[in-house]
Amino acid sequence: MLSIVVLGVLTACLGLASTAWCEAGPAASKPPASKLLTVYTTNGAIKGHVATETGHIVGEYLGIPYAKPPVGDLRFAPPRRFLANNSYEAAAFGSDCPLTASKPVNYPGFTPQAQRIVNCFSSAAGTPQSEDCLTLNIWTRGTSTIKKASSPVLVFFYGGRFTVGNTNTPFYNGKHLVDSQDMVVVTVNFRLNVFGFPGAPGETQNLGLRDQRAAVRWVRDNIAGFGGDPSKIVIAGQSSGGVSVDYWAYAYPNDPIVHGIIAHSGNAFSFPSNTKAVQETNWNTVVAAVNCSSSSAADTMACMRKVDWHAIESAAAAIKPTKSNSVLRSIPAFWPTPDDDIVFDDYLGLTANGSFAKIPILFGNNDNENGYYQIAAFAQGVIPTEDQIRSFLLESFTCPVSFQAAARMKHKVSAYTYRFLADWNNTQLYPTSGAYHGVDLHMIFGASGYVSGLPTTSEQRELTKLMQKTWLAFCEDPWAGLARIGWPPYNPDYESLVQLGLDNIPKAPQAGRPFFTTKPSLYDEPCTSVTMGAVSIPAELLDE
Repeated sequence: MLSIVVLGVLTACLGLASTAWCEAGPAASKPPASKLLTVYTTNGAIKGHVATETGHIVGEYLGIPYAKPPVGDLRFAPPRRFLANNSYEAAAFGSDCPLTASKPVNYPGFTPQAQRIVNCFSSAAGTPQSEDCLTLNIWTRGTSTIKKASSPVLVFFYGGRFTVGNTNTPFYNGKHLVDSQDMVVVTVNFRLNVFGFPGAPGETQNLGLRDQRAAVRWVRDNIAGFGGDPSKIVIAGQSSGGVSVDYWAYAYPNDPIVHGIIAHSGNAFSFPSNTKAVQETNWNTVVAAVNCSSSSAADTMACMRKVDWHAIESAAAAIKPTKSNSVLRSIPAFWPTPDDDIVFDDYLGLTANGSFAKIPILFGNNDNENGYYQIAAFAQGVIPTEDQIRSFLLESFTCPVSFQAAARMKHKVSAYTYRFLADWNNTQLYPTSGAYHGVDLHMIFGASGYVSGLPTTSEQRELTKLMQKTWLAFCEDPWAGLARIGWPPYNPDYESLVQLGLDNIPKAPQAGRPFFTTKPSLYDEPCTSVTMGAVSIPAELLDE
């Protein structure tokens, strides 16, 4: 059992005012060794601490290595299993994987909290970076010393176009969700841009996605010690993280490890990717920029593994994204590449054949995803028209959600869909930002007050609690957990699309069914004539 000393620490912490936001460095100070909670893992003994600003006792374990550092000969190589027999103090977040954050944008009408929110969401807070970044973080209400391994486990992968993203941010801090619901939450750092998706000819591809798999294997093997049930793991991701978890279903149809998937604002059909030729050209551009060009691929790779990572990151950041047929949706220089192993060329064919893991999935998107994307477009001198916004929302969000949910239904797999519509004052970026890209995550992680520095309303807190309870129900039983609390499985013929936060009202008035629902056709009726984002033709090919 937890000692009286630890309980006293928690009581003291609850009286502190919140000062958390996206500042550089660890989110928690190092507690005295006598107050640490210890779990024995394949890494050895991991010592955690009690999280601050929670009502329940929440154990927090930060910066746990799940794979060997991808440095030296392991740079641009698949993740290698990390095994140790040491005592590790999990007191601070690990370093972010190498990335280049976007510069601040002076967007018209920005609210006082807007840049702070954007910084938290887009890895622009100046948190430390290192190649030694393959770490994960765990929050739990208990360890093996005080409870059985029975809680469902949510493993979350950040978005960021596979170019930016990190876990050292209050945006994805799991302690508030665990405080609200008795579950285990895990967030994962994985390699990005050229380090995660190098496109090097003849080499193993999609290293960042392989990092995710390595992390989930670590979770499966060790989570029981943190009170989690290894048979109840759900993976979730937002934007490119949503793409990742949907890719997962196709990559591991016979061994998914997990028993459910949640894809926020992104799936396999949402966003266009570069051709293999473009990806290889981008790799070669970086190689030349750091003076590693050679007639021998082996010599080139040996050189690339010795160059300072900052130089590689800078060279990669200098490559302009590829244009697509949407002004709101360019293609990053380094993106997952079809390798016929874990990423494929023909997701349409695979989907039609049902070549995906037969596990339930929750798909959703926000009502005004463009509210965030318009900021980056403005930085490039682009102000999209209403027609461009409408097409973007259909191609990358509305239609991919309905398409994938219908495909699951066809193959008798439970699928659930939502559209998030709430627009709260403390999360607004500018007066018309609406329910923009990523804003629904405030409801899941329950941290909008910590991110924005502004208080929440009672309605916002009520919707937060409802959504957190709903995500727990899915994680506990992806097949029927949502249906039991009034969320119907997807069916285009019925009111099966849940509208979360409709008119900023937390829940529907009918007893026993707290969700507003509508027919999917309210939003997806035009989809019969829409080409989804992932099968769009890049702009430079349109005239060929």
